[in-house]
Amino acid sequence: MNDQVQAKLKEIFNGRFSTSESTRANYARGEDTYDPVLSKAVVFPETNEEVSKILSLCNEHKIPVVPFGTGTSLEGNVVGNDKGITISLEKMNKILNVNAVDFDCRVQACVTKEQLNEYLREDGVFFPIDPGANAAIGGMASTSASGTMAVKYGTMKTVITGLTVVLPNGDIIKTGSRTKKTSAGYNLTNLFIGSEGTLGIITEIQLRLSPIPESIMSAVCHFPSLEEAVLTAQQVVQYGVPIARIEMLNKEQMEISINYSKLEHIEAVPTLFFEFHGSEVSNQENIKIVEEISKDNNGSSFKWAKDLEERNKLWKARWDVYYSVKALINNGRVYSTDVCLPISNITECVNYAEEQSKKLGLRAPMVGHLGDGNFHVILPYDPKEEGTYEKIRDFSDLLIKKTLELNGTITGEHGVGLHKKSYLLQEHGDSIPLMRTIKKSIDQNNIMNPGKIFDLN
Repeated sequence: MNDQVQAKLKEIFNGRFSTSESTRANYARGEDTYDPVLSKAVVFPETNEEVSKILSLCNEHKIPVVPFGTGTSLEGNVVGNDKGITISLEKMNKILNVNAVDFDCRVQACVTKEQLNEYLREDGVFFPIDPGANAAIGGMASTSASGTMAVKYGTMKTVITGLTVVLPNGDIIKTGSRTKKTSAGYNLTNLFIGSEGTLGIITEIQLRLSPIPESIMSAVCHFPSLEEAVLTAQQVVQYGVPIARIEMLNKEQMEISINYSKLEHIEAVPTLFFEFHGSEVSNQENIKIVEEISKDNNGSSFKWAKDLEERNKLWKARWDVYYSVKALINNGRVYSTDVCLPISNITECVNYAEEQSKKLGLRAPMVGHLGDGNFHVILPYDPKEEGTYEKIRDFSDLLIKKTLELNGTITGEHGVGLHKKSYLLQEHGDSIPLMRTIKKSIDQNNIMNPGKIFDLN
C-alpha cells in the first residue's frame, strides 16, 4: 500500500483506519489452521458508500482487499494479505428493517445470528440458519453457510432473497427482491452467495424468516455403534419425517462435550440429538415414528430436554463442539473436514472416516448434520508436533477421495478458502475456467480476496 492511498484512507476514516501491529494481528486469520498474515492496515467502514470509497481507491491502485466479519471461518477464508488491506465490517451491524407479516427482514453484513434472533424475539418469527459459531450474516452469505437446521429450513441460499454488494470498482448494486420468487434476469444473488469475498463485498442481506413453532421438543438417543446411529438418521430422512435437526456426535466427541459442557445424565457413546418443530400433535406423531426407527437400530429410550433451559444447554453443548475440541491442547489448532453426501451414502462414508482415522492413529471427534448428509471430523493437533498435520492432511485426502467416489462434495457449508483449493480442482476442475472468467470480468485487477477459492493462473 503506497503513501498516497494510506494518506487518503486516513483522511476519510480518521480513527477508523489503523496500521498498528496489534490491530492488524486481530484481523489476520479466522478459526483455521493457518499462521496469521498481517495486512498493511485495517479499515472500519460504517456505510455502503464508505466501502465503495475504499474499493474504488484500492482498485485504482491495484491494492488487494480482504473482507472480515466475525472471524469464525474455518478454511482460511479471511487470512490477511501482506500487500493489501483488511476491511472489517464490524461497525456495519444494524438491523435495517423487519416485516414480520411478510416474514422477511434486511440487515447489514455484521449483524450476527444471535443478535438478529434476540431482536426478533417478540415478533413471532426467527432466523433459522444455525452454524456452530455466532457468525456474521454477511460472512454466512459469503460462505453459503447452513448448520444444524438445514434439514428443515435449508441453507443461506434458501433464505436469502436479495443482497447489496459493493463491486471491486466501487459500484454499489442491489440484487434480488423481497418477493418469494422472481424471474427478472440473471440470478446474481446466488452468484455472490458462496463467493467468499472474491467478487465483491456483501454489505446488506435480505432474509426470509420463519414463524416460531408452536411446540419445540428436543431429545438425545444413545446407540451401541456409530454405524447404527448414522443409519437411524438416514432412515428418518428417507421415511420423510419433517424433523428440524438430527445431529450426530461420535463416542469421542461425546466424552469431550460431557466434560467441557458439564452435561449430566448423558452417556459417552455414539449419540443422536433430535429436535422437532411443529404443533404438539404433529410432534408427538413424528416422535413415535423416530423412536420406532431408533429402537430398530438398537437405540436407547429418548432422554428428553424437559424445559427451555435444559434444551438450550443441550444445544449449546453441540454449538461448542469446535471450542471443546480446541481446548484439548494448549495453544492447539483444529482441522475440520466438511464433506457432504447424498443421504443414501452417508453411512458408508462415516464408517470409512472412522476406520481411516483409527488406522492413522488420529484423535478424531466427529459431528454431523446427518439430516442433510453433512458431517465433520474435527482433528485437534499441536502445530509444534512434527508430522501430525501431514498425517491429518493424508486423512483428509483419503476422505475427499472417498466422498467424490460416493457423489459427494468437498464442502457442505464452510466454503473453500485456502484449505480446499486443491480439492475444488478434483471436484470441479472442468468448471474452474468459467469461474476464472467470471472473476476476471468482475474483478479485473484481482483485488478481491486474491488467492482464495482458486488461483487465477
